[in-house]
Amino acid sequence: MSALHPTPVPPAASSPRDMLGRPLHDLRLSVIEACNFRCPYCMPAERVPDDYGFDAASRLSFGEIETLVRGFVRIGVSKLRLTGGEPLLRKHLPQLVRRLTAIEGLADIALTTNGSLLASQAQALREAGLGRITISLDALDPVLFRAMTGGRGEIADVLGGIEAARRAGFDSIKLNCVVQRGVNEDQALPLVEHFRGSGIVLRFIEYMDVGTCNGWRREGVVPSAELHARIHARWPLRSLQPQYRGEVASRYAFVDGGGEIGFISSVTAPFCGDCHRARVSADGALYTCLFSGEGTPLRPLLAQGDAAVADHVAALWSARVDRYSELRTEAGSSRKKVEMFLVGG
Repeated sequence: MSALHPTPVPPAASSPRDMLGRPLHDLRLSVIEACNFRCPYCMPAERVPDDYGFDAASRLSFGEIETLVRGFVRIGVSKLRLTGGEPLLRKHLPQLVRRLTAIEGLADIALTTNGSLLASQAQALREAGLGRITISLDALDPVLFRAMTGGRGEIADVLGGIEAARRAGFDSIKLNCVVQRGVNEDQALPLVEHFRGSGIVLRFIEYMDVGTCNGWRREGVVPSAELHARIHARWPLRSLQPQYRGEVASRYAFVDGGGEIGFISSVTAPFCGDCHRARVSADGALYTCLFSGEGTPLRPLLAQGDAAVADHVAALWSARVDRYSELRTEAGSSRKKVEMFLVGG
């Protein structure tokens, strides 16, 4: 038995269900709060200093992360997504992936990244056992892309990262585009044209009021139905069935065989009723909703082992009543909410 994994995780008990009957199946885990971009809808430069999130002492260690994930797997979590900040800034990330892929019962490990650092790490991540990659890509136009990353990103780096991921053998690559009215809505068709037929799945996400520092206005939302109509008029689409319960994207295929496209419609068509995702920040706080105001620290439990984590998380999840997107109007979009860059969206 590996010294890194001295005790196997026992078979998962039935997943706890929250007050609305939703099980816990997915964990989104931030490995770092720092990012090399300053996208205005997530981590605006005027609100977040350049050195934010680089204090290694505040982050969970790899050993703590492993204990935490084992605790979640004990209560039925089978899917893990590593997020940030920008997770590829976390040193030795492939080593962490290798440790996590050895956890029995964890069926799927994915990564969300801005892609700018992916070219040099894709092969090592694939060899470590990473299964899937999602890359944020809000524009193809180089000038607009640079502006949307706070003047820090180069589209060529991201496209190079995508190509490196393909060469490394990733057969599941998704691109997420957050669309904002009057900012990048004109990029939708060029993005579709560029990636159609490539095997890469492009998904358009409605601009959401995650956090409190992005100046969200509902007028900035481009409804998925509007984007669907534009794309369908150019390249006819047909609907696809969900691949699993709780899938956040509505899936469509190009009628001509050009692949798949998706729409994530948290504002105009909330999917809270099937949400079974928990989020943990880089410093070990649990958030039971993307729009939570406060997190619950789990780090103090880690010294007690994964069983203690499992028991505590199960109790917290069982009391969960979150459904912010369904209540957005009456809840008020101005209430305090955790920032996106702390929990990875």
